[in-house]
Amino acid sequence: MNYLNEDTIENLEHLYKINLINSCSGYKSSNLIGTKSNTGIENVAVFSSVTHIGSSPAMLGLFMRPTTVIRNTYDNIKATGFYTINHIHENIIEDAHHTSAKYDGSISEFEVTNLNSEYKNNFYAPFVKDAPVQLAMQFVEEYDIQANNTILVIGKIIGIHLKDNILQNDGFIDLAKAKVAAINGLDGYAIPENNTRFGYQRPKLQI
Repeated sequence: MNYLNEDTIENLEHLYKINLINSCSGYKSSNLIGTKSNTGIENVAVFSSVTHIGSSPAMLGLFMRPTTVIRNTYDNIKATGFYTINHIHENIIEDAHHTSAKYDGSISEFEVTNLNSEYKNNFYAPFVKDAPVQLAMQFVEEYDIQANNTILVIGKIIGIHLKDNILQNDGFIDLAKAKVAAINGLDGYAIPENNTRFGYQRPKLQI
């Protein structure tokens, strides 16, 4: 088994280290975050850092990189208070990944890819059309992580749109059935084929 200590990791070539550390945590969610500026310019960008915060109230977290450079997604969320989270499925992986390119805020990624925006229920921010899971989000608060100058954005779910037949009777969303992708590292995408569920666990009775 390979072993890398802290000093070795710190001295790795930059891109090698980025790939290593981004992939060592395991598979992550793959989402497109849809926003719109207060001047009406749409933005969509791929993120692998969405995480569950709590179910009641329904909240999700989104980790943002340092704002030492322009971050259109962050700027739009702070300016308008609204954004969408859209699951990436197998048919849009290449276009979804291209949204990681750093375009100027005046250019919409919807214009340079085959991704299409759509609007539902008069929600301000755009959804990604045909995404099997689409979440309408409202900004709640943010936390500065001083250790590396990243930002944790907390949002509440104010609407959920789901593709037909992926919502199970117990509330479970079958992402495998929807061919939703997961991200390994920065640029490795995988499509889970099935789910193995074991149900809610309780302590075993002692005999």
